[in-house]
Amino acid sequence: MNRLTVERSLGLAQLQDGGRFGVRHLGVTQGGALDWIAMGWANWMLGNVPTACALEIPMGGVTLRCESDTTLALAGADLSVTLDEQAIAPWRSFPVQRGQRLEFNSPFSGVRAYLAAPGGFRAPRVLGSASTVTRESLGGLDGSGQALRRDDRLEFESLASSPRTMPEQHIPAYGHAVRLELIPGAQIAGFTGESLFRAFNHPWRIDPRSDRMGVRLSGKPLRYTGAPLISEGIPLGAVQVPPDGQPIVLMNDRQTIGGYPRLGALTPASVARLAQCATDDNVWLTAVGQGKVREEMIELLDMWDSGMPS
Repeated sequence: MNRLTVERSLGLAQLQDGGRFGVRHLGVTQGGALDWIAMGWANWMLGNVPTACALEIPMGGVTLRCESDTTLALAGADLSVTLDEQAIAPWRSFPVQRGQRLEFNSPFSGVRAYLAAPGGFRAPRVLGSASTVTRESLGGLDGSGQALRRDDRLEFESLASSPRTMPEQHIPAYGHAVRLELIPGAQIAGFTGESLFRAFNHPWRIDPRSDRMGVRLSGKPLRYTGAPLISEGIPLGAVQVPPDGQPIVLMNDRQTIGGYPRLGALTPASVARLAQCATDDNVWLTAVGQGKVREEMIELLDMWDSGMPS
């Protein structure tokens, strides 16, 4: 059995996969990798399915000891990673040898790095997924929702048969003024015209109170004048506007229902991009149609499925 041992962890790194589905009627949230695109590419480089269980590492602070010779893949944020003090750039697969140490340090660009292993990391599937949701005590290495701790052992099955090279044209650039695409929702007409102009023509700042449940946006308050709402299901990326007028983008660990009005929902790709934004970064909202989003999603999934990105 191939294995990595955790020598250091800040308590933020978690095992994540594609998330839980078909359980929200039970009050159980989705979970899963926040930047599902970065995780998908990390898995693709090793020939795994895009949703295979990987390690999500926010902000660094993790050291892993390699217990066997194997090949790993790294995507997402540049966390100044080193292998025995030699720099390892993201968006590539790389060989490791038994006894080597892989260190994730301070972010250089982006927030969350994704480390994939051949076949995916082994963890019990709880309600169909190994994804860690600490708030619900689900998933993770032992199924109890714990983040990684020192001396934890991450096991995986085998060597990668034929690692792939990440196509350069698909490597994102993580800047500080990010455009996020939003599909307008049913309540958007309930906001004042001034609020709608402000929502799409002024920057929003990432609030430090953001987490895996929701990313808070700070700016001039939005005003909703529509009818009161009954609680309803909340999709990934929903942009709720509570009474203080400051939008909250609901992420993978969101609650399952809510009653605040919504501007709409970020596209899945924009949710992934938002996951790489740091506190005080500025983001801009841009309205898009469902047809464009659907075409882009199909194109990405087809590339992963074919194994031959264009």
